[in-house]
Amino acid sequence: MLISVAATNVNVVVITGNLTKDPELRSTQGGTPVCNLRVAVNSRRKNASGEWEDKPNYFDVTVWGAQGENCATYLSKGRPVAVEGRLDWREWETTDGNKRQSVSIVANSVQFLGSREGGGAPQSNGIQGQSDVPADTSDFEQAEPIGAGSGGDDIPF
Repeated sequence: MLISVAATNVNVVVITGNLTKDPELRSTQGGTPVCNLRVAVNSRRKNASGEWEDKPNYFDVTVWGAQGENCATYLSKGRPVAVEGRLDWREWETTDGNKRQSVSIVANSVQFLGSREGGGAPQSNGIQGQSDVPADTSDFEQAEPIGAGSGGDDIPF
């Protein structure tokens, strides 16, 4: 059976990076909080001499409501974040008649990464924003076999 999804539009973006400046919080005329973030995301590529180098990409992110207020309260320049949201394209005309366009991210969720005090995550392998903190594996501990320690065959079925 073949299922076609050609008519489905998907607009989802996920980035992790560091804030390039402190968040800017404002409110709409109706009183809804809106926070603007600027996030730098590095892409790795080889240069002409074959050495790896970082190429920064900069993204404007808009965060609405209480989540935007939290971003303004707890985030600052340099702090690593993970953003999940959608791309939003805008077009406008400047006062001198030139047309301008921009693409930004409207956040559905923003996760604060790293430590609040240090601004960034602990460094590992010389890469800012990545750490070798082991995952919590307590959910994957070996379960005691059924009937172990209880005399064997008291399975309730």
